[in-house]
Formats: sequence, C-alpha cells, structure tokens
Amino acid sequence: MNSAEQTTPTLGIALGIVLVLLGSGAYVLSEFASVTALIPAVFGIAIVLLGIVGRQPERRRLAVYGIGGLALLGVFGSARGIPDVIALLTGGSVDSTVAAVAQGSMILIGLILLVAVGRDLLDER
Repeated sequence: MNSAEQTTPTLGIALGIVLVLLGSGAYVLSEFASVTALIPAVFGIAIVLLGIVGRQPERRRLAVYGIGGLALLGVFGSARGIPDVIALLTGGSVDSTVAAVAQGSMILIGLILLVAVGRDLLDER
C-alpha cells in the first residue's frame, strides 16, 4: 500500500480529532448549557474510528465511504448555521457566537473531507 492510499484515512483521523476538540470546546464555552454543542465531537469520534479502520487495506474503501457519508451529513446538518456564519464574517451579531463558529467549522471540515474522499475515489479508477 502506498502513501496515497493512506491519505483519506489519515486526514480523517486528524480532522476527526479537530472535531472532537471543537465539540468539547464549544460545550465548555457554552458553559455546559447545550448538549448539542457536542455534536461535532460525536462526528469526530466516528470519523476517527473510520480512519483507523481505513488503515486496513481490506476495509479501506468502506471506511472512505463512511467518512464521506458522515462528512456529507455534517455539512447538511450544519447548513442552517450559514446565515449566522455570514453575519459573523461581515461584522453582524448572532445569538450564539460559539454555535456559529462551531457550525461554520463543521461545514469547512466536512467539505475538506468530501474533497479528499472524492479525490480518493477518482484515484481508484
């Protein structure tokens, strides 16, 4: 197995850890007010586990599809926060800065993972 075949699982592990930190940080910064702040952490744990599974050659393809599916769910699930992210970026105010940053970050990380999965699947051809 060459290093190109490890790209998506390795990226999944790294960005999954970032999502765990993001979700945990959002939960703490929201003063433990909302358990939904932990959603990125839940996605992150699942993505890290899939990344670990994806390091096994016989399970790599399934893990890459799983990472892609979770990334797509994360992007669509966080899409309702786009107006708040835009408001923050343009200097406007939002109800929860922590939520807007978490949702924007989850969208960005999800899109990065989707690009990696797409490139991975195109390289298989």
